[in-house]
Amino acid sequence: MKHLLMIPNNADTWNALPASEIEEIMQAHASLQKELMANGEFVEAHELGAEAKFVKVNGGTSTVTDGPFMETKEILAGYYIVDCADTDRAVEIAGKLGEATLWPIEVRRIDA
Repeated sequence: MKHLLMIPNNADTWNALPASEIEEIMQAHASLQKELMANGEFVEAHELGAEAKFVKVNGGTSTVTDGPFMETKEILAGYYIVDCADTDRAVEIAGKLGEATLWPIEVRRIDA
């Protein structure tokens, strides 16, 4: 069963972290990816750029705006797709992400 683990980020909070804590978070990613690859649960994981485009179609005309909006403090910073037994296991995996100590990790089943 595939799940999407969405990792938010708040630039102000992230930039205020000591380098040692950032390194711990990155090491947690490396360790988790190694674990998931070893047991066949890893599908993919990517860091996302900070800039985004928002597309809205109205009456056949597309409007494109830059984002995230200035009022937005959190952005989607990255994601994992895992293929595991159930949602409980996906939640367990999400809890191993270093960012889970800073922000809630959203876990969603992929209905495919």
